[in-house]
Amino acid sequence: MRRIVHCDCDSFYASVEVRDRPELAGLPVAVGGTPERRGVIATCNYVARRHGVRSAMSSRRALALCPTLVILPPDFARYRAVSQAVNLIFRRYTDLVEPLSLDEAYLDVTDAAARFGSATHIAEAIRDAVRRELGITISAGVAPNKFLAKVASDINKPDGLYVVKPAAVDAFVRTLPVERIFGVGRVTAAKMHRLGLRTCGDLQALDEAELVAQFGRYGSVLWRLCRGIDERPVRTDRLRKSLSVENTWAVDIGSAGECHAAMARLVEELRARFAKIEARYRVTGLEIKVKYADFRSHARQCTGNTIDATALDALLAAQLQARPPPVRLLGAGVKLAPRDENSTARQPDLFA
Repeated sequence: MRRIVHCDCDSFYASVEVRDRPELAGLPVAVGGTPERRGVIATCNYVARRHGVRSAMSSRRALALCPTLVILPPDFARYRAVSQAVNLIFRRYTDLVEPLSLDEAYLDVTDAAARFGSATHIAEAIRDAVRRELGITISAGVAPNKFLAKVASDINKPDGLYVVKPAAVDAFVRTLPVERIFGVGRVTAAKMHRLGLRTCGDLQALDEAELVAQFGRYGSVLWRLCRGIDERPVRTDRLRKSLSVENTWAVDIGSAGECHAAMARLVEELRARFAKIEARYRVTGLEIKVKYADFRSHARQCTGNTIDATALDALLAAQLQARPPPVRLLGAGVKLAPRDENSTARQPDLFA
């Protein structure tokens, strides 16, 4: 049986900013774009969250909810340096580390637990080291698999630890809301609620065939996860599945011609970024994203094996014909596959 630790830094970007600017301690702090340029909040500390501020919220809305909110521009070079330092602390205990982003990772400590006492002791030691050496806090979940460890790490946030012991898995899973299952988004959750399915215990009442009938192939995944079954190993070789660029304008783009000119510039930027990774990846599909003045987003996709400006422009034309400007954001992206066809590593989807 595996022993998995999921570690998640608490409001990471904002925590680094407060650590480096002691005068911000106790104040509501967010990292993101300015309201004047239609910025959005990347993350915020827990003081700001008590006022209703959330990630992905527009900065203008965030300031309306919390007029004293301090919004700082992101400094990704600094965040990467702190992330690398956190990663080095992880590797004191195991080399089986699967980073999910700059601020969270899975650790397989199955073998390390015998040397360091237990998976719980390792999680406690990591949290203590991150606090003492780096001046930020990290929450952790300990469980027999990745799904349960990730759910557990969120229970006692911020600066918390939660352990799901093997004997407690059944009781722990039974009361979990269906929204805690990865892959269950707003639409799927709404469908489940209409069917009277609100907890994993409710899902357990259905057999696999019934779940597949309702949710397609994902029904088989649901059947396992609602029982706390997750056999995915911790992977140390995660690869990209997508690459994208996008731009938000301070003033809405009012015509299709302006949109097409902007898309041409995005395609050139996308080509430049892809050139840096072309030796490892190949293109398998194209996608554009359009966000309108009312914040509604639409995406269109097509197959392709090159960054084809004509194809991307055609996708944009089709979308603008379906719904004309004004437009506040445009994006262009590609689906990727490793040139080594045998690789099964994964990363979040395009525009995730």
